[in-house]
Amino acid sequence: MLLSSSQVLFFSSLSLGTLLSISSSSWFGAWIGLELNLMSFIPLISSKNNQYSSEAALKYFLIQALGSSVIIMSASFVLSSNELAIMLMTVALLLKSGAAPFHFWFPSVMEGLQWPQVIILMTIQKIAPLSLLSYTLYSSNLPIIPAAIISSALVGAIGGINQTFLRKIMAYSSINHMAWMMSAVLISETNWLLYFSFYCFISTSIVMLFNFQEAFHISHIMNYSSHSPQMKMIMFSSLLSMGGLPPFTGFIPKWFIIQEMISSHMFVILMVLLMSALLTLFYYLRIAMMAFTISSPSTKWGMKMMSTSVLTPSLLYINLFGLLAPNLFMVIL
Repeated sequence: MLLSSSQVLFFSSLSLGTLLSISSSSWFGAWIGLELNLMSFIPLISSKNNQYSSEAALKYFLIQALGSSVIIMSASFVLSSNELAIMLMTVALLLKSGAAPFHFWFPSVMEGLQWPQVIILMTIQKIAPLSLLSYTLYSSNLPIIPAAIISSALVGAIGGINQTFLRKIMAYSSINHMAWMMSAVLISETNWLLYFSFYCFISTSIVMLFNFQEAFHISHIMNYSSHSPQMKMIMFSSLLSMGGLPPFTGFIPKWFIIQEMISSHMFVILMVLLMSALLTLFYYLRIAMMAFTISSPSTKWGMKMMSTSVLTPSLLYINLFGLLAPNLFMVIL
């Protein structure tokens, strides 16, 4: 689907706002970047073809405006109480990024978006809040961050178990991955960038598959997968990679984070993360097995015949890279 000139303009200003936030030398410049990012994303959400887009745009605007107001309020406490100011700043950034316990808006907004906007919300829109969050963590050690990590891991794992709508499953999966990314932020900026890069590649590949199939419910995956054996293999490997099952690509960043957390003696948080990873892997495995084994021949007439010559190799390479990565690392080391 080709982008219109207005969509290109708003996406460019959205990217500019993100770059301004992460490269700014002052909190005022970072706040301006966040506002530019917000005002550019709202027109991208709005769509005449989706009746829920207006509701999603309004919810997103109100939540982000609340987070921006908390950031402004935290600036007034810098001179009187620096600890309170950093606490409020951290709460605002957690709210903007959709981390638990400030996650309630995230699944409902995701439910009202089309798949291209879902990719932006899950990836690009997390760059600026997480980058600013890393700046606050380097200046102080707040107890709210471990609490947010544990709650995000549990909410993301438990919340997605009983879901059948794919966008809500991806939303709760993103909340769970937020716990891993915040843990990586506590360790070092390099680990966070590594995990976030893998997360962007894998989640984008899965959302591209869902958009390609026009799937919004688990049953839609079964219908399409039964029509295409190639799509069965791609969907199976992509979902297991997203769940972090070794030896797929999604396990590589978690492998590094586990090693670093053991070295940093973060055993309690690591135990919660591993338990939550098993739960997320359960509902990814449930979708993968349904797509791989169950067919629905009665609905084959309704599926569109589309070429997968370009999509198939790229998505397979992304999600099967983990099979070759250990050997490559051994050669490098």
